[in-house]
Amino acid sequence: PYVSERQWSTVREDYSQDGDSWNYFSHDEARSRAYRWGEDGILGICDRQCRLTFSLAMWNGKDSILKERLYGLTGEEGNHGEDVKEHYFYLDSSPTHSYMKGLYKYPQSEYPYPDLVNTNNNRSRYESEYEIHDTGIFDKSRYFDVYAEYSKGSDNDILIRLKIVNQGPDSAHIHIIPTLLYRNTWAWGREGEGYWDRPTIEGKDDHLLCLEHDNLGKFHFAAREATEWIFTNNETNNEKLFSSLNHTPYTKDAFHRYIIGGEEKCINFLKTGTKVGALVKRQVEAGDSFTLDYRLWMDGEDVDIDSPFGDFEDIFQKRILETDEYYNKILTNISADQYNIARQAFAGLLWTKQYYNYSIKEWLEGDPSFPKPSENREDVRNSEWKHLHNRDIISMPDKWEYPWYASWDLAFHMIPFTYIDPYFAKSQLVLFLREWYMHPNGMIPAYEYNFSDVNPPVHAWAVWKVYKMNGKTDINFLHRCFLKLILNFTWWVNMKDLNGNNIFSGGFLGLDNISIFDRSHTNGLQQADATSWVAFFCSNMLNISMELAKHFPAIEDIASKFFEHYVAIVDSMNSFEGTGLWNEEDGFYYDQLKKR
Repeated sequence: PYVSERQWSTVREDYSQDGDSWNYFSHDEARSRAYRWGEDGILGICDRQCRLTFSLAMWNGKDSILKERLYGLTGEEGNHGEDVKEHYFYLDSSPTHSYMKGLYKYPQSEYPYPDLVNTNNNRSRYESEYEIHDTGIFDKSRYFDVYAEYSKGSDNDILIRLKIVNQGPDSAHIHIIPTLLYRNTWAWGREGEGYWDRPTIEGKDDHLLCLEHDNLGKFHFAAREATEWIFTNNETNNEKLFSSLNHTPYTKDAFHRYIIGGEEKCINFLKTGTKVGALVKRQVEAGDSFTLDYRLWMDGEDVDIDSPFGDFEDIFQKRILETDEYYNKILTNISADQYNIARQAFAGLLWTKQYYNYSIKEWLEGDPSFPKPSENREDVRNSEWKHLHNRDIISMPDKWEYPWYASWDLAFHMIPFTYIDPYFAKSQLVLFLREWYMHPNGMIPAYEYNFSDVNPPVHAWAVWKVYKMNGKTDINFLHRCFLKLILNFTWWVNMKDLNGNNIFSGGFLGLDNISIFDRSHTNGLQQADATSWVAFFCSNMLNISMELAKHFPAIEDIASKFFEHYVAIVDSMNSFEGTGLWNEEDGFYYDQLKKR
Protein backbone atom coordinates (compact mmCIF):
# COMPACT_ATOMS: atom_id res chain seq x y z
CA PRO A 1 0.00 0.00 0.00
CA TYR A 2 2.54 2.60 1.26
CA VAL A 3 0.45 5.76 0.52
CA SER A 4 -0.21 8.00 3.51
CA GLU A 5 -3.74 8.99 4.43
CA ARG A 6 -2.65 12.46 5.50
CA GLN A 7 0.34 14.34 4.17
CA TRP A 8 -1.15 17.75 4.89
CA SER A 9 -0.41 19.37 8.28
CA THR A 10 2.60 17.14 8.91
CA VAL A 11 5.88 18.47 10.29
CA ARG A 12 7.63 17.50 7.04
CA GLU A 13 5.44 19.87 5.03
CA ASP A 14 5.75 22.70 7.57
CA TYR A 15 8.07 25.57 6.62
CA SER A 16 6.56 28.11 9.00
CA GLN A 17 8.52 30.35 11.37
CA ASP A 18 6.84 29.04 14.49
CA GLY A 19 6.43 25.34 13.72
CA ASP A 20 2.62 25.52 13.52
CA SER A 21 2.29 22.50 11.26
CA TRP A 22 -1.46 22.13 11.68
CA ASN A 23 -2.13 25.54 10.14
CA TYR A 24 0.75 25.95 7.70
CA PHE A 25 -0.49 23.38 5.20
CA SER A 26 -4.21 22.70 5.67
CA HIS A 27 -6.62 20.13 4.28
CA ASP A 28 -8.25 22.91 2.26
CA GLU A 29 -4.91 23.78 0.64
CA ALA A 30 -4.00 20.16 -0.05
CA ARG A 31 -6.12 19.89 -3.21
CA SER A 32 -4.25 22.87 -4.77
CA ARG A 33 -0.72 22.52 -3.36
CA ALA A 34 1.93 19.96 -4.32
CA TYR A 35 3.46 18.08 -1.43
CA ARG A 36 7.21 18.27 -0.87
CA TRP A 37 7.87 14.99 0.96
CA GLY A 38 5.16 12.47 0.09
CA GLU A 39 1.62 11.88 -1.15
CA ASP A 40 -1.73 10.89 0.31
CA GLY A 41 -4.93 9.32 -0.98
CA ILE A 42 -7.94 7.14 -0.23
CA LEU A 43 -7.22 3.38 -0.20
CA GLY A 44 -4.16 4.12 -2.31
CA ILE A 45 -1.02 2.27 -3.34
CA CYS A 46 2.42 3.34 -4.52
CA ASP A 47 5.86 1.91 -5.23
CA ARG A 48 8.46 1.70 -2.45
CA GLN A 49 9.78 5.21 -3.20
CA CYS A 50 6.36 6.76 -3.78
CA ARG A 51 7.24 7.80 -7.31
CA LEU A 52 3.86 6.77 -8.74
CA THR A 53 0.61 6.54 -6.76
CA PHE A 54 -2.86 5.21 -7.45
CA SER A 55 -5.81 6.23 -5.26
CA LEU A 56 -9.51 7.03 -5.39
CA ALA A 57 -11.36 10.31 -5.80
CA MET A 58 -15.14 10.68 -5.83
CA TRP A 59 -18.00 13.14 -5.87
CA ASN A 60 -21.65 12.62 -4.97
CA GLY A 61 -22.92 15.67 -6.83
CA LYS A 62 -23.46 17.57 -3.57
CA ASP A 63 -20.10 17.99 -1.78
CA SER A 64 -18.42 21.37 -1.97
CA ILE A 65 -15.07 19.77 -2.80
CA LEU A 66 -13.90 16.66 -4.60
CA LYS A 67 -13.25 13.82 -2.14
CA GLU A 68 -9.58 13.04 -2.89
CA ARG A 69 -8.28 12.53 0.65
CA LEU A 70 -9.58 11.73 4.11
CA TYR A 71 -10.81 14.64 6.20
CA GLY A 72 -10.37 15.18 9.90
CA LEU A 73 -10.03 17.86 12.56
CA THR A 74 -6.67 19.32 13.46
CA GLY A 75 -5.24 19.20 16.95
CA GLU A 76 -6.73 22.61 17.71
CA GLU A 77 -10.15 21.96 16.13
CA GLY A 78 -10.99 18.74 17.95
CA ASN A 79 -12.16 18.90 21.55
CA HIS A 80 -9.99 15.82 22.13
CA GLY A 81 -7.24 16.64 19.66
CA GLU A 82 -6.86 15.63 16.03
CA ASP A 83 -9.24 13.01 14.70
CA VAL A 84 -10.17 11.61 11.29
CA LYS A 85 -13.87 12.04 10.50
CA GLU A 86 -14.43 9.29 7.96
CA HIS A 87 -15.54 5.65 7.89
CA TYR A 88 -13.06 3.33 6.17
CA PHE A 89 -11.84 -0.19 6.82
CA TYR A 90 -8.89 -2.41 5.95
CA LEU A 91 -10.52 -5.73 5.16
CA ASP A 92 -7.73 -8.03 4.00
CA SER A 93 -4.11 -8.29 2.91
CA SER A 94 -1.61 -11.03 2.31
CA PRO A 95 1.81 -10.43 3.91
CA THR A 96 3.32 -9.68 0.48
CA HIS A 97 0.37 -7.49 -0.60
CA SER A 98 -0.28 -9.91 -3.45
CA TYR A 99 -3.93 -9.40 -2.50
CA MET A 100 -5.50 -6.50 -0.60
CA LYS A 101 -9.01 -5.27 0.03
CA GLY A 102 -10.25 -2.06 1.60
CA LEU A 103 -13.58 -0.28 2.07
CA TYR A 104 -14.51 3.41 2.17
CA LYS A 105 -18.07 4.51 3.05
CA TYR A 106 -18.97 7.59 1.02
CA PRO A 107 -22.07 9.54 2.11
CA GLN A 108 -24.67 10.44 -0.51
CA SER A 109 -25.53 13.72 1.22
CA GLU A 110 -23.25 16.74 1.36
CA TYR A 111 -20.31 16.09 3.64
CA PRO A 112 -20.76 18.16 6.86
CA TYR A 113 -17.40 19.93 7.01
CA PRO A 114 -18.59 23.10 8.86
CA ASP A 115 -20.82 21.12 11.25
CA LEU A 116 -17.93 18.89 12.36
CA VAL A 117 -15.63 21.85 12.96
CA ASN A 118 -18.16 24.09 14.72
CA THR A 119 -19.76 21.45 16.93
CA ASN A 120 -16.41 20.07 18.10
CA ASN A 121 -15.12 23.59 18.73
CA ASN A 122 -18.12 24.26 20.95
CA ARG A 123 -17.68 21.11 23.03
CA SER A 124 -15.47 20.97 26.09
CA ARG A 125 -12.90 18.29 26.87
CA TYR A 126 -15.43 16.88 29.33
CA GLU A 127 -17.80 16.03 26.48
CA SER A 128 -17.45 13.27 23.91
CA GLU A 129 -16.17 13.94 20.40
CA TYR A 130 -18.68 14.78 17.69
CA GLU A 131 -18.11 12.03 15.14
CA ILE A 132 -19.16 11.73 11.51
CA HIS A 133 -21.93 9.25 12.35
CA ASP A 134 -23.33 11.72 14.93
CA THR A 135 -24.18 14.11 12.11
CA GLY A 136 -26.86 11.75 10.75
CA ILE A 137 -25.21 11.60 7.34
CA PHE A 138 -25.30 7.79 7.32
CA ASP A 139 -28.96 7.56 8.44
CA LYS A 140 -31.09 5.07 6.47
CA SER A 141 -27.84 3.74 4.95
CA ARG A 142 -27.64 6.63 2.51
CA TYR A 143 -24.07 5.97 1.46
CA PHE A 144 -21.99 4.11 -1.09
CA ASP A 145 -19.73 1.25 -0.11
CA VAL A 146 -16.61 1.79 -2.21
CA TYR A 147 -14.45 -1.33 -2.26
CA ALA A 148 -10.89 -1.32 -3.59
CA GLU A 149 -9.25 -4.68 -4.30
CA TYR A 150 -5.69 -5.16 -5.50
CA SER A 151 -4.06 -8.30 -6.85
CA LYS A 152 -0.57 -8.89 -8.22
CA GLY A 153 0.17 -10.72 -11.44
CA SER A 154 3.83 -10.14 -10.54
CA ASP A 155 5.86 -7.57 -8.60
CA ASN A 156 5.29 -5.02 -11.39
CA ASP A 157 1.84 -6.08 -12.56
CA ILE A 158 -1.04 -4.74 -10.43
CA LEU A 159 -4.67 -5.65 -11.05
CA ILE A 160 -7.28 -3.29 -9.58
CA ARG A 161 -10.98 -3.89 -9.03
CA LEU A 162 -13.33 -1.23 -7.69
CA LYS A 163 -16.85 -2.11 -6.63
CA ILE A 164 -19.35 0.61 -5.74
CA VAL A 165 -22.56 -0.40 -3.94
CA ASN A 166 -25.54 1.88 -3.26
CA GLN A 167 -26.59 0.89 0.26
CA GLY A 168 -29.32 3.51 0.44
CA PRO A 169 -33.08 3.27 -0.18
CA ASP A 170 -33.07 5.55 -3.26
CA SER A 171 -31.31 5.93 -6.57
CA ALA A 172 -28.15 8.05 -6.19
CA HIS A 173 -25.48 9.61 -8.41
CA ILE A 174 -21.73 9.20 -8.03
CA HIS A 175 -18.57 10.24 -9.87
CA ILE A 176 -15.64 7.86 -9.37
CA ILE A 177 -12.21 9.11 -10.44
CA PRO A 178 -9.45 6.50 -10.03
CA THR A 179 -6.31 8.64 -10.11
CA LEU A 180 -2.70 8.06 -11.14
CA LEU A 181 -0.23 10.68 -9.97
CA TYR A 182 3.53 11.12 -10.00
CA ARG A 183 4.93 12.57 -6.78
CA ASN A 184 6.45 15.97 -7.52
CA THR A 185 10.25 15.58 -7.34
CA TRP A 186 11.13 18.16 -9.98
CA ALA A 187 9.87 21.54 -8.73
CA TRP A 188 12.26 22.09 -5.83
CA GLY A 189 15.45 23.09 -7.64
CA ARG A 190 17.46 20.13 -6.37
CA GLU A 191 19.43 17.44 -8.19
CA GLY A 192 20.63 13.98 -7.32
CA GLU A 193 18.99 10.84 -6.02
CA GLY A 194 15.31 11.29 -5.36
CA TYR A 195 15.00 14.43 -7.50
CA TRP A 196 13.96 13.18 -10.90
CA ASP A 197 12.87 15.21 -13.91
CA ARG A 198 9.19 15.62 -14.69
CA PRO A 199 7.76 12.30 -15.92
CA THR A 200 4.84 11.90 -18.31
CA ILE A 201 1.49 10.15 -18.54
CA GLU A 202 0.01 10.08 -22.05
CA GLY A 203 -3.35 8.89 -23.28
CA LYS A 204 -3.09 6.41 -26.15
CA ASP A 205 -6.82 5.73 -26.57
CA ASP A 206 -9.93 5.55 -24.40
CA HIS A 207 -8.69 2.32 -22.80
CA LEU A 208 -4.93 2.81 -22.43
CA LEU A 209 -2.32 5.13 -20.89
CA CYS A 210 1.46 5.09 -21.24
CA LEU A 211 3.60 6.27 -18.29
CA GLU A 212 7.34 7.07 -18.35
CA HIS A 213 9.60 7.99 -15.43
CA ASP A 214 13.41 8.37 -15.53
CA ASN A 215 13.91 6.17 -12.47
CA LEU A 216 10.81 3.98 -12.29
CA GLY A 217 10.73 3.14 -15.99
CA LYS A 218 7.90 2.66 -18.46
CA PHE A 219 4.44 1.44 -17.40
CA HIS A 220 1.05 0.92 -18.99
CA PHE A 221 -2.36 1.48 -17.42
CA ALA A 222 -5.50 -0.03 -18.91
CA ALA A 223 -9.22 0.34 -18.21
CA ARG A 224 -11.56 -2.50 -19.09
CA GLU A 225 -14.31 -0.15 -20.27
CA ALA A 226 -13.99 2.90 -22.48
CA THR A 227 -12.94 5.79 -20.27
CA GLU A 228 -12.92 9.57 -20.24
CA TRP A 229 -9.35 10.36 -19.22
CA ILE A 230 -8.77 13.80 -17.65
CA PHE A 231 -5.22 15.19 -17.45
CA THR A 232 -3.43 17.80 -15.38
CA ASN A 233 -0.14 18.18 -13.49
CA ASN A 234 0.81 17.61 -9.88
CA GLU A 235 1.84 21.26 -9.53
CA THR A 236 0.83 23.93 -7.05
CA ASN A 237 -1.83 26.45 -8.05
CA ASN A 238 0.28 29.46 -7.06
CA GLU A 239 -2.23 31.89 -8.50
CA LYS A 240 -4.95 30.69 -6.15
CA LEU A 241 -2.88 30.21 -3.00
CA PHE A 242 -0.14 32.86 -3.24
CA SER A 243 -1.32 35.32 -5.93
CA SER A 244 1.77 34.54 -8.03
CA LEU A 245 2.30 33.06 -11.49
CA ASN A 246 1.66 29.40 -12.15
CA HIS A 247 4.37 27.31 -13.80
CA THR A 248 1.68 25.54 -15.84
CA PRO A 249 -2.01 26.20 -16.61
CA TYR A 250 -2.73 22.64 -15.44
CA THR A 251 -2.46 22.38 -11.68
CA LYS A 252 -3.14 19.84 -8.94
CA ASP A 253 -6.69 21.07 -8.23
CA ALA A 254 -7.87 20.76 -11.85
CA PHE A 255 -10.15 17.75 -11.27
CA HIS A 256 -12.02 19.63 -8.54
CA ARG A 257 -12.38 22.70 -10.73
CA TYR A 258 -13.42 20.72 -13.80
CA ILE A 259 -15.91 18.32 -12.19
CA ILE A 260 -17.48 20.65 -9.61
CA GLY A 261 -16.76 24.08 -11.05
CA GLY A 262 -17.17 23.26 -14.75
CA GLU A 263 -13.84 24.86 -15.74
CA GLU A 264 -12.82 23.17 -18.97
CA LYS A 265 -9.60 25.13 -19.54
CA CYS A 266 -7.96 23.67 -16.43
CA ILE A 267 -7.83 20.21 -18.06
CA ASN A 268 -5.15 19.38 -20.63
CA PHE A 269 -7.06 18.08 -23.64
CA LEU A 270 -3.75 17.18 -25.32
CA LYS A 271 -3.96 14.14 -23.01
CA THR A 272 -0.64 14.44 -21.23
CA GLY A 273 0.41 15.34 -17.69
CA THR A 274 1.68 14.05 -14.36
CA LYS A 275 -1.78 13.46 -12.87
CA VAL A 276 -4.57 11.64 -14.68
CA GLY A 277 -8.05 10.53 -13.66
CA ALA A 278 -10.42 7.98 -15.17
CA LEU A 279 -13.72 9.86 -14.90
CA VAL A 280 -16.73 7.59 -14.43
CA LYS A 281 -20.27 8.93 -13.82
CA ARG A 282 -23.06 6.61 -12.74
CA GLN A 283 -26.63 6.73 -11.48
CA VAL A 284 -26.97 3.71 -9.18
CA GLU A 285 -30.32 2.31 -8.14
CA ALA A 286 -30.99 1.36 -4.51
CA GLY A 287 -29.15 -1.85 -3.67
CA ASP A 288 -27.39 -2.01 -7.05
CA SER A 289 -23.67 -1.91 -7.73
CA PHE A 290 -21.15 -1.59 -10.52
CA THR A 291 -17.56 -2.71 -10.96
CA LEU A 292 -14.53 -1.07 -12.58
CA ASP A 293 -11.39 -3.01 -13.55
CA TYR A 294 -7.94 -1.57 -14.21
CA ARG A 295 -4.44 -2.92 -14.69
CA LEU A 296 -1.06 -1.26 -14.17
CA TRP A 297 2.02 -3.07 -15.42
CA MET A 298 5.64 -2.40 -16.27
CA ASP A 299 6.71 -2.54 -19.87
CA GLY A 300 8.17 -5.97 -20.54
CA GLU A 301 5.82 -7.85 -18.20
CA ASP A 302 3.97 -10.86 -19.60
CA VAL A 303 0.79 -8.91 -20.30
CA ASP A 304 -0.94 -8.74 -23.68
CA ILE A 305 -1.31 -5.01 -24.28
CA ASP A 306 -4.14 -5.69 -26.74
CA SER A 307 -6.04 -7.88 -24.26
CA PRO A 308 -4.81 -7.02 -20.73
CA PHE A 309 -7.92 -8.43 -19.02
CA GLY A 310 -7.79 -11.91 -20.54
CA ASP A 311 -6.29 -13.49 -17.40
CA PHE A 312 -7.66 -10.90 -14.96
CA GLU A 313 -10.26 -13.11 -13.26
CA ASP A 314 -7.92 -16.08 -12.98
CA ILE A 315 -5.19 -14.04 -11.30
CA PHE A 316 -7.62 -12.41 -8.87
CA GLN A 317 -9.14 -15.73 -7.83
CA LYS A 318 -5.73 -17.34 -7.47
CA ARG A 319 -4.47 -14.59 -5.17
CA ILE A 320 -7.61 -14.68 -3.04
CA LEU A 321 -7.29 -18.46 -2.72
CA GLU A 322 -3.59 -18.16 -1.79
CA THR A 323 -4.39 -15.56 0.88
CA ASP A 324 -7.14 -17.76 2.31
CA GLU A 325 -4.80 -20.77 2.39
CA TYR A 326 -2.09 -18.76 4.13
CA TYR A 327 -4.29 -17.50 6.94
CA ASN A 328 -5.96 -20.88 7.33
CA LYS A 329 -2.51 -22.31 8.09
CA ILE A 330 -1.45 -19.76 10.69
CA LEU A 331 -4.82 -19.01 12.34
CA THR A 332 -5.80 -22.36 13.77
CA ASN A 333 -7.67 -23.67 16.81
CA ILE A 334 -9.73 -20.50 17.17
CA SER A 335 -13.40 -19.68 16.62
CA ALA A 336 -14.74 -18.18 13.40
CA ASP A 337 -15.16 -14.78 15.09
CA GLN A 338 -11.61 -14.88 16.45
CA TYR A 339 -10.33 -15.85 12.99
CA ASN A 340 -12.09 -12.90 11.36
CA ILE A 341 -10.84 -10.47 14.02
CA ALA A 342 -7.25 -11.70 13.71
CA ARG A 343 -7.26 -11.65 9.92
CA GLN A 344 -8.63 -8.13 9.74
CA ALA A 345 -6.19 -7.02 12.45
CA PHE A 346 -3.33 -8.30 10.33
CA ALA A 347 -4.85 -6.47 7.37
CA GLY A 348 -4.77 -3.23 9.36
CA LEU A 349 -1.15 -3.82 10.30
CA LEU A 350 -0.16 -4.51 6.70
CA TRP A 351 -2.14 -1.63 5.15
CA THR A 352 -0.49 0.77 7.61
CA LYS A 353 2.96 0.46 6.12
CA GLN A 354 3.84 3.87 4.70
CA TYR A 355 6.51 5.52 2.62
CA TYR A 356 8.21 8.04 4.90
CA ASN A 357 10.51 10.67 3.43
CA TYR A 358 12.29 13.33 5.53
CA SER A 359 15.77 14.86 5.30
CA ILE A 360 16.24 17.28 8.20
CA LYS A 361 19.20 19.08 6.62
CA GLU A 362 17.33 19.81 3.40
CA TRP A 363 14.15 20.66 5.32
CA LEU A 364 15.95 23.23 7.46
CA GLU A 365 17.77 24.73 4.46
CA GLY A 366 14.66 25.04 2.32
CA ASP A 367 14.73 24.44 -1.43
CA PRO A 368 16.55 26.52 -4.08
CA SER A 369 13.35 27.14 -6.06
CA PHE A 370 11.53 28.61 -3.07
CA PRO A 371 12.11 31.52 -0.69
CA LYS A 372 14.63 30.75 2.04
CA PRO A 373 12.90 29.78 5.30
CA SER A 374 13.26 31.98 8.36
CA GLU A 375 16.55 31.43 10.19
CA ASN A 376 14.78 31.01 13.51
CA ARG A 377 13.37 27.70 12.23
CA GLU A 378 16.59 26.24 13.67
CA ASP A 379 15.03 26.90 17.08
CA VAL A 380 11.63 25.37 16.29
CA ARG A 381 12.39 21.65 16.24
CA ASN A 382 14.80 18.91 15.22
CA SER A 383 17.78 21.13 14.33
CA GLU A 384 20.11 18.79 16.26
CA TRP A 385 19.11 15.91 13.93
CA LYS A 386 20.75 17.13 10.72
CA HIS A 387 22.16 13.67 10.06
CA LEU A 388 18.64 12.18 9.85
CA HIS A 389 17.70 11.16 6.32
CA ASN A 390 14.68 8.85 6.18
CA ARG A 391 13.35 7.46 2.90
CA ASP A 392 11.88 4.09 3.71
CA ILE A 393 8.74 1.99 4.04
CA ILE A 394 7.90 2.06 7.75
CA SER A 395 5.17 0.66 9.97
CA MET A 396 3.07 3.60 11.19
CA PRO A 397 0.86 3.83 14.28
CA ASP A 398 -1.92 5.16 12.03
CA LYS A 399 -1.66 6.61 8.52
CA TRP A 400 -4.05 9.49 9.27
CA GLU A 401 -3.66 10.52 12.91
CA TYR A 402 0.00 9.49 13.11
CA PRO A 403 1.34 9.44 9.52
CA TRP A 404 4.83 9.45 10.99
CA TYR A 405 6.66 6.79 12.93
CA ALA A 406 6.95 6.60 16.70
CA SER A 407 9.93 4.44 17.58
CA TRP A 408 8.47 2.66 20.58
CA ASP A 409 5.15 2.05 18.84
CA LEU A 410 7.08 0.48 15.99
CA ALA A 411 8.93 -1.83 18.39
CA PHE A 412 5.61 -3.18 19.63
CA HIS A 413 4.27 -3.52 16.05
CA MET A 414 7.10 -5.89 15.20
CA ILE A 415 5.82 -8.60 17.54
CA PRO A 416 2.60 -9.32 15.58
CA PHE A 417 4.49 -8.61 12.34
CA THR A 418 6.81 -11.51 13.18
CA TYR A 419 3.89 -13.93 12.85
CA ILE A 420 3.31 -12.93 9.22
CA ASP A 421 6.53 -11.32 7.95
CA PRO A 422 9.58 -11.93 10.17
CA TYR A 423 11.94 -10.50 7.55
CA PHE A 424 10.12 -7.15 7.61
CA ALA A 425 10.04 -7.18 11.43
CA LYS A 426 13.78 -7.71 11.69
CA SER A 427 14.61 -5.20 8.96
CA GLN A 428 12.53 -2.50 10.71
CA LEU A 429 14.30 -3.05 14.04
CA VAL A 430 17.69 -2.89 12.32
CA LEU A 431 16.66 0.20 10.34
CA PHE A 432 16.07 2.38 13.40
CA LEU A 433 19.56 1.59 14.65
CA ARG A 434 21.24 2.64 11.42
CA GLU A 435 23.32 5.80 11.27
CA TRP A 436 20.79 7.75 9.21
CA TYR A 437 18.24 7.24 12.00
CA MET A 438 20.09 6.86 15.32
CA HIS A 439 21.76 10.04 16.55
CA PRO A 440 25.58 9.97 16.75
CA ASN A 441 25.18 10.19 20.55
CA GLY A 442 23.20 6.93 20.54
CA MET A 443 19.63 8.25 20.84
CA ILE A 444 16.88 6.57 18.81
CA PRO A 445 14.64 9.17 17.09
CA ALA A 446 11.23 9.47 18.73
CA TYR A 447 8.84 11.07 16.18
CA GLU A 448 8.87 14.02 13.84
CA TYR A 449 7.23 16.51 16.21
CA ASN A 450 10.33 16.21 18.35
CA PHE A 451 12.89 13.54 17.54
CA SER A 452 14.58 14.37 20.84
CA ASP A 453 11.58 13.39 22.95
CA VAL A 454 12.37 10.36 25.05
CA ASN A 455 10.45 7.16 24.30
CA PRO A 456 10.55 4.18 26.68
CA PRO A 457 13.55 1.96 25.82
CA VAL A 458 11.71 -1.06 24.42
CA HIS A 459 13.83 -1.63 21.31
CA ALA A 460 16.05 -4.23 22.98
CA TRP A 461 12.99 -6.08 24.25
CA ALA A 462 11.52 -6.16 20.72
CA VAL A 463 14.81 -7.40 19.26
CA TRP A 464 15.07 -10.18 21.86
CA LYS A 465 11.39 -11.12 21.45
CA VAL A 466 11.56 -11.26 17.64
CA TYR A 467 14.76 -13.31 17.80
CA LYS A 468 13.10 -15.87 20.07
CA MET A 469 9.92 -15.96 17.97
CA ASN A 470 12.10 -16.86 14.97
CA GLY A 471 13.44 -19.91 16.78
CA LYS A 472 16.69 -18.29 17.94
CA THR A 473 18.24 -18.94 14.53
CA ASP A 474 19.28 -15.50 13.22
CA ILE A 475 22.32 -14.77 15.39
CA ASN A 476 23.55 -12.17 12.87
CA PHE A 477 20.37 -10.11 13.39
CA LEU A 478 20.80 -10.30 17.16
CA HIS A 479 24.48 -9.35 16.97
CA ARG A 480 23.86 -6.40 14.59
CA CYS A 481 21.21 -4.94 16.85
CA PHE A 482 23.15 -5.56 20.07
CA LEU A 483 26.17 -3.54 18.95
CA LYS A 484 24.00 -0.49 18.26
CA LEU A 485 21.84 -1.01 21.35
CA ILE A 486 24.96 -0.66 23.47
CA LEU A 487 25.24 2.89 22.10
CA ASN A 488 21.60 3.55 23.01
CA PHE A 489 22.05 2.16 26.51
CA THR A 490 25.12 4.36 26.98
CA TRP A 491 23.05 7.37 25.89
CA TRP A 492 20.51 6.62 28.64
CA VAL A 493 23.23 6.31 31.27
CA ASN A 494 25.06 9.47 30.19
CA MET A 495 22.04 11.67 29.49
CA LYS A 496 19.27 10.55 31.83
CA ASP A 497 21.17 9.59 35.00
CA LEU A 498 22.47 13.09 35.50
CA ASN A 499 23.53 12.56 39.12
CA GLY A 500 25.20 9.22 38.49
CA ASN A 501 23.09 7.49 41.17
CA ASN A 502 21.27 4.99 38.90
CA ILE A 503 17.98 6.92 39.26
CA PHE A 504 16.76 8.06 35.84
CA SER A 505 14.65 10.82 34.31
CA GLY A 506 13.19 10.90 30.82
CA GLY A 507 10.14 13.15 30.67
CA PHE A 508 6.66 12.11 29.67
CA LEU A 509 7.77 8.69 28.37
CA GLY A 510 4.62 8.03 26.39
CA LEU A 511 2.14 8.88 29.16
CA ASP A 512 0.09 11.24 27.00
CA ASN A 513 -2.20 13.58 28.96
CA ILE A 514 -1.84 11.54 32.16
CA SER A 515 0.60 13.48 34.34
CA ILE A 516 -0.71 16.52 36.19
CA PHE A 517 2.31 18.49 34.90
CA ASP A 518 4.69 18.21 31.96
CA ARG A 519 7.46 15.93 33.16
CA SER A 520 9.55 16.68 30.09
CA HIS A 521 10.15 20.24 31.37
CA THR A 522 10.75 19.58 35.07
CA ASN A 523 14.31 19.84 36.34
CA GLY A 524 15.40 17.58 39.15
CA LEU A 525 12.64 14.98 38.65
CA GLN A 526 13.73 11.43 39.45
CA GLN A 527 11.25 9.11 37.81
CA ALA A 528 10.10 5.73 39.00
CA ASP A 529 8.93 4.71 35.53
CA ALA A 530 12.10 5.88 33.76
CA THR A 531 14.23 3.98 36.27
CA SER A 532 12.09 0.87 35.82
CA TRP A 533 12.32 1.17 32.06
CA VAL A 534 16.12 1.32 32.18
CA ALA A 535 16.20 -1.70 34.48
CA PHE A 536 14.00 -3.45 31.92
CA PHE A 537 16.37 -2.34 29.14
CA CYS A 538 19.29 -3.66 31.17
CA SER A 539 17.66 -7.05 31.73
CA ASN A 540 17.00 -7.46 28.01
CA MET A 541 20.58 -6.52 27.18
CA LEU A 542 21.69 -9.12 29.70
CA ASN A 543 19.57 -11.77 27.97
CA ILE A 544 20.91 -10.81 24.55
CA SER A 545 24.54 -10.74 25.68
CA MET A 546 24.25 -14.14 27.35
CA GLU A 547 22.84 -15.57 24.13
CA LEU A 548 25.60 -13.98 22.04
CA ALA A 549 28.27 -15.21 24.47
CA LYS A 550 27.46 -18.76 23.34
CA HIS A 551 28.83 -17.79 19.92
CA PHE A 552 31.25 -14.98 20.86
CA PRO A 553 32.93 -15.70 24.22
CA ALA A 554 34.35 -12.17 24.47
CA ILE A 555 30.81 -10.90 25.08
CA GLU A 556 30.74 -12.69 28.45
CA ASP A 557 32.37 -9.59 29.96
CA ILE A 558 29.56 -7.40 28.61
CA ALA A 559 26.97 -9.78 30.02
CA SER A 560 28.44 -9.44 33.50
CA LYS A 561 28.44 -5.64 33.05
CA PHE A 562 24.67 -5.62 32.39
CA PHE A 563 24.08 -7.92 35.35
CA GLU A 564 26.01 -5.56 37.66
CA HIS A 565 24.20 -2.53 36.26
CA TYR A 566 20.79 -4.14 36.72
CA VAL A 567 21.58 -4.90 40.38
CA ALA A 568 22.77 -1.31 40.90
CA ILE A 569 19.55 0.15 39.46
CA VAL A 570 17.34 -2.10 41.58
CA ASP A 571 19.34 -1.24 44.69
CA SER A 572 19.06 2.52 44.05
CA MET A 573 15.37 2.35 43.33
CA ASN A 574 14.75 0.65 46.65
CA SER A 575 17.34 2.15 48.98
CA PHE A 576 18.98 5.33 47.62
CA GLU A 577 19.04 7.98 50.37
CA GLY A 578 17.31 5.55 52.70
CA THR A 579 14.08 4.68 50.87
CA GLY A 580 14.84 5.07 47.16
CA LEU A 581 11.59 5.80 45.30
CA TRP A 582 9.53 3.42 47.46
CA ASN A 583 6.82 4.66 49.82
CA GLU A 584 6.18 2.03 52.46
CA GLU A 585 2.90 3.55 53.65
CA ASP A 586 1.32 3.63 50.19
CA GLY A 587 3.13 0.54 48.90
CA PHE A 588 4.04 2.42 45.72
CA TYR A 589 7.05 3.75 43.81
CA TYR A 590 6.81 7.53 43.35
CA ASP A 591 8.69 10.08 41.27
CA GLN A 592 10.76 12.39 43.43
CA LEU A 593 11.36 16.07 42.76
CA LYS A 594 14.73 17.15 44.13
CA LYS A 595 15.58 20.76 44.93
CA ARG A 596 18.49 22.15 42.94
